Amino acid sequence: MAWTLLSPPSLNLPNSSSSTNYTIKKSKTTTTTTTIAAANGKSRYWRRRRTTTIAAKASEKEEGKSDDTPAFNPFGFVTDNPSSRSAIQLPESPAEDGNVGEMLYRIEDKGKDYGSYIKSGKFRWFVRETGLPDSRNGTIVFLHGAPTQSYSYRVVMSQMSDYGFHCFAPDWIGFGFSDKPQPGYGFDYTEKEFHAEFDKLLDVLGIKSPFFLVVQGFLVGSYGLTWALKNPSRLSKLAILNSPLTVSSPIPGLFQKLRIPLYGEFTCQNAVMAERFIEAGSAYVLKLEKADVYRLPYLSSSGPGFALLEAARKANFKDISSQIAVGFASGSWDKPVLVAWGISDKYLPQSVAEEFQKGNPTSVKLKLIEGAGHMPQEDWPEKVVAALRAFF
Repeated sequence: MAWTLLSPPSLNLPNSSSSTNYTIKKSKTTTTTTTIAAANGKSRYWRRRRTTTIAAKASEKEEGKSDDTPAFNPFGFVTDNPSSRSAIQLPESPAEDGNVGEMLYRIEDKGKDYGSYIKSGKFRWFVRETGLPDSRNGTIVFLHGAPTQSYSYRVVMSQMSDYGFHCFAPDWIGFGFSDKPQPGYGFDYTEKEFHAEFDKLLDVLGIKSPFFLVVQGFLVGSYGLTWALKNPSRLSKLAILNSPLTVSSPIPGLFQKLRIPLYGEFTCQNAVMAERFIEAGSAYVLKLEKADVYRLPYLSSSGPGFALLEAARKANFKDISSQIAVGFASGSWDKPVLVAWGISDKYLPQSVAEEFQKGNPTSVKLKLIEGAGHMPQEDWPEKVVAALRAFF
């Protein structure tokens, strides 16, 4: 029997239109990084995206040039990001290059700064702690949002403990390094269950009321705010970093995709989902060592992805935002509230914070943080620390 070697089929990409008279053959998006000087003398990296277009040539042979188009990469949607290139790759020599197993070995001990495992009820929480129980200025509890983890607070809580605060930052159940129970087996990722388990954790940690609470982010971050509405007597003051606070707050595409049958199952298993979400809401690109930590839980198992999927499908985003807007309005809430807002947030515009503040101008103070995006505690922790010190 004779075998015939067939050449791989070429990819016929549709032409794109342009404002000029050129015919566009292909386009690619590149990420450039420019160093800008920060007010505090540090260097920040500002990300600019620019699109480079290459005009089609009449004939590459006539110009004596060969086609230098890179080989088609089916994982291009992952590897086009500098901070994600080590996550999924197509090495020429797989046995010699990095693969998922080797990368897990390389990063498995990363990102657990100040943390330990705490058994509370049926579950094991991962909790970061800085400072001492008898710290003179009191206790602060930091709550993260989805799809991230308490790692985002590591710098803020370290510096706040230097100023005399006892700080805790847990990973919510289903996130980061905490337990990720299978939905339907003791935990269904509902708001009520998150609140109940958080109450148990506070008791186990011995956190006495009243304490300071700092909340940031979507979904479980919002559950931190609805918990506060149900337990005002347990709080001394509340600080809110970028979070959906009004009915007009946009819902990011990630959470909309997670709610689509089947498509959500695919989306939740994207290993670089968390780091991509952070970068898309910020003006900065994560350094590789930070991206590794946010990526690690989603690489280690399918559990975090399915936990996020279940939580997103159980949540009524608009109803939760409505509860928050009404609950913190004048006449309903009288505890001091600080809204520290990164003005470069790509998910939530500054108008959300301003609208929220107008709903209760007596109790709510608004502090705008220039140069920070959706996660100010990650983008510019020093400015967050300054705002919290002045408020607490």
